[in-house]
Amino acid sequence: MARLTFYGAAREVTGSCHLLEAPAIGRVLLDCGMHQGGDAVDRNDGDFGFDPQTIDAVVLSHAHLDHSGLLPRLYRQGFRGPIHCTAATAELLEVMLKDAAGLYFRDLERTNLRNARRGRPAEPPAYEPEDVAAVLDACVGHRYRESINLGPAATLRFYDAGHILGSAICELSFEAEEGPRRLVFSGDLGKHDSVLMREPERLRSADIVLLESTYGDREHKSEEDTFAELRDVLRETWRRGGNVMIPSFAVGRTQEIIFHLGRLYSAGELDPWQIFLDSPMAIAVTRVYDHWLKLLDEDDVHALSEPQRRSLETFLPTLRLTEDTESSMAINRIDRGALIIAGSGMCTGGRIRHHFKQRIWDARNTVVFVGFQAAGTLGRLLVDGVPRIRLFGDDFVVKARVETLGGLSAHAGQSGLVSWLGAFEPAPRTVLVHGEVGAQQALAARLRGELGIEAEIPARYDHIDF
Repeated sequence: MARLTFYGAAREVTGSCHLLEAPAIGRVLLDCGMHQGGDAVDRNDGDFGFDPQTIDAVVLSHAHLDHSGLLPRLYRQGFRGPIHCTAATAELLEVMLKDAAGLYFRDLERTNLRNARRGRPAEPPAYEPEDVAAVLDACVGHRYRESINLGPAATLRFYDAGHILGSAICELSFEAEEGPRRLVFSGDLGKHDSVLMREPERLRSADIVLLESTYGDREHKSEEDTFAELRDVLRETWRRGGNVMIPSFAVGRTQEIIFHLGRLYSAGELDPWQIFLDSPMAIAVTRVYDHWLKLLDEDDVHALSEPQRRSLETFLPTLRLTEDTESSMAINRIDRGALIIAGSGMCTGGRIRHHFKQRIWDARNTVVFVGFQAAGTLGRLLVDGVPRIRLFGDDFVVKARVETLGGLSAHAGQSGLVSWLGAFEPAPRTVLVHGEVGAQQALAARLRGELGIEAEIPARYDHIDF
C-alpha cells in the first residue's frame, strides 16, 4: 500500500507539494513550491504539515518557484536527503533560488526596519543564505530517461514535459505488498507546438497519474495567431505614442518572447522600438538556455543557428540588457517606443512594479500579459479590470490598456491534457492537481465524457491510498 498526501497545489495553482509514502520508497516529496497570491505570505511562513526531518528525498519536476521555492525552508527545518531533478533544472535552480533569496532578505530588512520604528520585535528569517547553498549542493542532476535508484525496489525516471527548460514528467516505480506500482506525476505539461520547447513525452502505463490542470477549462490560440496579435499590439501602441510593458516569468516565457520579437525584428516590425530586458534573473536564465540549446526544439534552434545568430540574445540584435538599477531607472526617461520585459510575471514584485508606477496611469501605454495570473496577485487584478492599484504606498489609476496573449502559455490547454492522458492504456486512476477548482471541474467533466475517467480533485491535506 502506498499513500499520497497533498500539501499544496490542491484546488489551487501554486505551492506544488505532494508526499508519497511507501515501504519500498520511504517518504518522498514531489516538489516543494512557494504559494503565490492571496494568503501566500502566511502559508509560505507556516508549518509544512509534515516533519522535514523525516523526508528521505525530493523529486523536483522543474525550477519554477511555485514548485521549488520552499526548498531552503525545508532544509532549514531538517531535511538532509537528495534532491533529484534534471541537470538543466539544477542549473536554473541556482539562478532562481539565489534571486528569490535576495528579494526575500531585502523585504525582511525593510519589514524589520518598520518593526523597529514601531517598537516591535524583529521577525526571524525563515532560512539563511547557507540553506540556499546547501539545497544547491543537495541537487543531483540527471538525464531524461535515466534510471535513478530510489531504494532497493524503487526507481525514478524523468521525461521531457515540454514546459520550460529541464521540466520533467516524473515516473516513480516501486514494489508494494500488492505488487508493482507506478505513479506518474505530470509536473507542468507544455502545450503542442510551443516555441523553443519539444513536445511533452507520452507515457503509456501507470497505476495512478497526478495531472496538472492549470488550463483545464480552456484552449489556447495558435502560436501564429498569438504572433500576429503581438505585432498588432505593438503597431497600435506606437500609433498612440505609447510604450509597452510585458510582465514576464524569467524562466521560459521571457525566452519565448525574445524569440517572437526576433521574428518581428527580421520582418522589419521593430525598427522604431527600444527593447529592454529589465530583469537580472531573466538575463541569467536566458544565458542558461543558451547553454542547453540541445534540449530545445530542433527547428527553433536551427533558426537561432543561422549566421551571426548563436544565441537568444543575438537572435534579437536590438535587445538591451539592463542588469543594474541605474540602467533600469534610465528607461523612465523614454517617452515613446520603449518595450520593457520585466519580472515578476504575476507582478507580485520585481522591476515591473516600478515601471507601472511610471506608466500605468498613462492611456497611451499598454500592459501585455503573457502568462497565467493566480488569484490574489496584482496581475490577476489588472487582467480582471480593476480601475486602481496600490503601489509603494500610493494609489494609481489604471488607464493603460491591458491585453492578454493567451497563446503564449507554457501549459497545455484542455485538449492537450486530455490527449496526453488518453495515451495511457488502460486508463489510470487520475488525480487533478495544480488548478483552480473551476478549471479542474471542467477538465474532470471532459475526462469523464471522452475517456470514461472519474478524476479525483483532492483538497489540501487530503490523502489517497493506492
